[in-house]
Amino acid sequence: MTNYKNLQNELKRNPRVWLITGAAGFIGSNLLEALLKADQKVIGMDNFSTGKEHNLNEVRQSVTSNQRNNFNFIKGDIRVLADCKQACAGVDYVLHHAALGSVPLSIEDPLACNENNVTGFLNLLLAARDQKVLRFVYASSSAVYGDCEDSLKTEDRVGHSISPYAASKSANELYASVFSKTYGLGSIGLRYFNVFGPRQDPNGAYAAVLPRWVTAMITREAVSINGDGSTSRDFLYVANVVQANLLAATTSNMAAINQVFNVALGTRTTLNELFEVIRSRLLPDYPHLQNVRPHHQAFRPGDILHSQADISKAKTLLAYAPTHTLEQGLDAALDWYKNNLSHQTRVAAPKLLASRTNNSPSHEMAQLQP
Repeated sequence: MTNYKNLQNELKRNPRVWLITGAAGFIGSNLLEALLKADQKVIGMDNFSTGKEHNLNEVRQSVTSNQRNNFNFIKGDIRVLADCKQACAGVDYVLHHAALGSVPLSIEDPLACNENNVTGFLNLLLAARDQKVLRFVYASSSAVYGDCEDSLKTEDRVGHSISPYAASKSANELYASVFSKTYGLGSIGLRYFNVFGPRQDPNGAYAAVLPRWVTAMITREAVSINGDGSTSRDFLYVANVVQANLLAATTSNMAAINQVFNVALGTRTTLNELFEVIRSRLLPDYPHLQNVRPHHQAFRPGDILHSQADISKAKTLLAYAPTHTLEQGLDAALDWYKNNLSHQTRVAAPKLLASRTNNSPSHEMAQLQP
């Protein structure tokens, strides 16, 4: 039996109280579902700036009535210290995922990025310190690697930040370290790579690449790739992220406390490979994809060519062991994608694989950075 399976069994025997910030978001709602199904008591906080009420409703429908009764929701804002204090009251573990999570949006509005990702983070640290929570786990990002040219990213080698978003996540790691040394607040940061799965929003200029491509293929729209498609990323199914959070929150390994960890598969998938993996899985239900190919356009200056995580530190110190490959994650998410993504977008474009105008965002855009 794996360490993670043992943990799931232990949690059911000894429930704890968890706070999830950003509970109505993509990752937050998946954490919420997993914890409620493990019979945990969960407080969720969200201000719905990016989170969706229907994500919470979907989770409520997926659990039993008793499990639903273990969930309390606070409509609150991490930028308000009083909201953070209310949310942290009586909590054992904090899973902090409320943030503005877009590199392009942070470039457009760095002040909003700082208010949410830095000031909000500090507010929650203060509240967690004062409430003496057992562990503070937070979402960092592979964006902190910045201009580091190493294709295999290891936690101890980072470059210079190249966006306000990356700077905000680096600031989170620094503040968490300071609170550990100054106040004894135990924290663990998780540097996510390219996460995908159910309840990930396919809409908007900053949507992640995988749900946008799935939506485009289903609705007969163009899939555009910047460059020749050899660009590669480390794509990660959200169930693996859930595992990393629960392991980080509950670990008794003192060597893991006040550390940051890559959370990924430790593999690389090119965009051309990703396109074909998605297309082949959708083809049985969408025969119009038989001869579809992506539209290649100019490589975007500033994009890194390859990104792959070294996950040996998480394996060693957290006993992290991904349960889903890219293909297994797609298989697990496929029914949700089919039932939800095509209904969240506009009517399909009349011409398959028509090029987008220069003013339209590429389907490759946002989550080729994390």
